[in-house]
Amino acid sequence: MKMVVCGCCAASWRRCVVMSLRLLFLLPAGLPVRSQGESQSDNKQMDNITIRQGETLFLSCSQGDFVTHTAWLNRSSILYTGEDKWSVDPRVSLVTLNQDEFTIKIEDVDLADEGQYICAVQTSSRPRTTSVHIIVQVPPKIVNLSKDLVVNEGSNVTLMCLANGKPEPAIGWRMLSPSDDSLSSDSEVLEILFISRYRAGVYECTASNDIAVDTQTVELTVNYPPSVSDGRDVGVTLGQRGVLQCEADAVPEADFEWYRDDRRIFSDFDGIEIEDAGAFSKLTFFNVSEADYGNYTCIAINKLGSANTSIILYEIIEPTSSTLLQVQDGNSGTSTVFTPTCLLLVVLLQLLLKF
Repeated sequence: MKMVVCGCCAASWRRCVVMSLRLLFLLPAGLPVRSQGESQSDNKQMDNITIRQGETLFLSCSQGDFVTHTAWLNRSSILYTGEDKWSVDPRVSLVTLNQDEFTIKIEDVDLADEGQYICAVQTSSRPRTTSVHIIVQVPPKIVNLSKDLVVNEGSNVTLMCLANGKPEPAIGWRMLSPSDDSLSSDSEVLEILFISRYRAGVYECTASNDIAVDTQTVELTVNYPPSVSDGRDVGVTLGQRGVLQCEADAVPEADFEWYRDDRRIFSDFDGIEIEDAGAFSKLTFFNVSEADYGNYTCIAINKLGSANTSIILYEIIEPTSSTLLQVQDGNSGTSTVFTPTCLLLVVLLQLLLKF
């Protein structure tokens, strides 16, 4: 038997199907094509079937007594006639064929499988058809997303997110990390004007419909020039260890330079060590000398600019036995420590009391 595809340009789709069935079932050519007034018992329309992409679809219709021919059709293509498979699609197979039931299945349903399916049954007296419309739902999938971005502070930023799905997915943006509910969008586009460093982070696009949710993220890096914390002056005793610290906030991370007056200082220079670790820089004196005391400048630099702060290393003089005088109070038994200046005042007071 040869499969004949009729041309629908000259006849309606319904007539094409009937002509195919006539050829298939070897029905008499004079069998009338029923009009709108045809019996509802002979031609039935089932409720639509909604199925998700990737699931297995089962199509079943009842047979009844005195059935001579049966067929399942997808639009104008014949899938099965009785036990004979006409479809070349390996996903289509026969499940049940007996006097009561004619069932086929389609595995891994895709969007192309959507449409009308007809079960045609030929009895000894007349044909009848049962039709059903298959609706395939597709979970959302983000298909076009902005790449990770690196921008300079003050720039305008546009993030784009496109997704497919059925029903058409709703798309939204939000700032994920750090979380900021005020920065969001209920559309495919998120625009950030004059972006600041505080808007840097991870942004999440969400595409959702009745089936599922798809999410993807974009990392947004904002470059900005350094800002340096105010330096804290450090007092150190002669001969002791002294440490000056400098902290800078910058993206990309800043490089540090240390200066004494107009002279740049390098590590391992005159017993000095410089250590940089991320946002911090540390200048260490292992054995402070008189020449080390003074004003130092820390400069933080990246490609967008620089900032600096000054730190003073000053001397702390520890008290010694030669600079203290201990005076014993005979009545209380306590001792009082006087400096030379205090001692002079005590002597003068005693002289005045004598006169």
